[in-house]
Amino acid sequence: MSKKNVTRRNFISKTAAGLVGVTLSTSASAMSAASYKRIIGANDRINIAFLGCGARSSDHQSMVKTSEKRKNLGVVAVCDIWKLNKEKAAANCKKLFGTEVKQLKYSEDLLSMKELDAVMIATGDFQHAKLLAEVVKAGKDCYCEKPMAIDVEDAKLARSVVLSSKQVVQLGSQWVSDPIQKKVRDIVRSGKLGQITKIEQVWNDNNHRWHIPNDPDVAAIREEDTDWKRWLLGKPYEAFDPWKYFEFRIFRDYSGGITSQWMSHGSGLVHFYTDTAIPDSMVANGGIFGWPDIRQNPDTFQALATYDDAKFLYSYATNFANMFGDYTCIRGKEGTLFAHGGEGSSRWFYIPEHQNLPGGFDFYEGMKDAINNKKAEIITTEEYGMKLGPVNVNDNMPFHLENWIDCMRNRSVIPNGNIHTGFWHSIASIMATQAYREGKKLYWDRKKEEIVDTKPSLKDA
Repeated sequence: MSKKNVTRRNFISKTAAGLVGVTLSTSASAMSAASYKRIIGANDRINIAFLGCGARSSDHQSMVKTSEKRKNLGVVAVCDIWKLNKEKAAANCKKLFGTEVKQLKYSEDLLSMKELDAVMIATGDFQHAKLLAEVVKAGKDCYCEKPMAIDVEDAKLARSVVLSSKQVVQLGSQWVSDPIQKKVRDIVRSGKLGQITKIEQVWNDNNHRWHIPNDPDVAAIREEDTDWKRWLLGKPYEAFDPWKYFEFRIFRDYSGGITSQWMSHGSGLVHFYTDTAIPDSMVANGGIFGWPDIRQNPDTFQALATYDDAKFLYSYATNFANMFGDYTCIRGKEGTLFAHGGEGSSRWFYIPEHQNLPGGFDFYEGMKDAINNKKAEIITTEEYGMKLGPVNVNDNMPFHLENWIDCMRNRSVIPNGNIHTGFWHSIASIMATQAYREGKKLYWDRKKEEIVDTKPSLKDA
């Protein structure tokens, strides 16, 4: 491994004991009084609040409910600048947990709650990094949805604040805690595949993703029931637009769309499998081909990235107008790992090379025959009953949330989706977004930590 690259494996092996304990270099008086939170004991209840109370927050609430008793969790507040979202979330918490929770409009009021230990953020893509920094500065642990950031400077801000704190942060890239994905990483690390030269992800759908033509929320909201300027959170002012408010993923100023959402998962998994960090180069193309509605971000997209030290090509593709043939493929000289299905699929196979199989592997002949004849083997774990896993895996499985909770109790352990992995997936998705929009091949300058359009020299890198 080159010394110029900080890889995931190198980082974790060298700093696991100290990351969450890093303190500010300035005096302790520079920290807010709120940061001196109570120490969470092994048996203490962890009090959680939800910041941003749309659809994904409902999933967060269900996740906490699943682990409530096993991990001794409590829910104390919901916070959303839209009155209706806040009320719906409070009602759902009452239903799930049997308790009344505080309903707050502004994050600063939420973060002033002394009894609050941790916050789960589920807001717009462009808001994540700044809100994460705000939560951590207030001395609260944080679970923040992906992407961590859609802007390089925001990504650096979040990273700086977290590393200058004692808070435990988990980014919502939940697949890095899935036992099957961990097993895949173990196989890659073992060298069983030989030299890996290419990783492909093809994850599709066939609908007007992230746009609801008759969106009931768009019809229901009134500007006076929210705070549009707060929602913009530093973005240039424009007139209130309920479509952008709710469907931010399809608008350029507020998300990369496919890159921010799905590719952030995809690139994060590539880093996870291969112990790498941030592509060296990126090209991308696509367009609005299948759904020419109000969207500004592409519905069809493909990116190609290189990881120079690891010597492999990463291919990512999504089409929202045809959902046939989703897969992930990790290609090595001695074998292949193949997942049938899209994001999060647990249906993984290992296929050795040098078998002279037609087309590499013929699924038409049937998997059972292939496995019985030792042409392939399934990848599974005890959590999946030592059986072939499903193609569609629930986003809300408990593994990732409980990893965060366990790290909150044992503060010398780094979460699986820590601040560095969040920074890495953010830069990869930002590079892809920018390469698509500018029509350029872009590079990551590791020394300056900038996206540039000229390959850095070895001397500068």
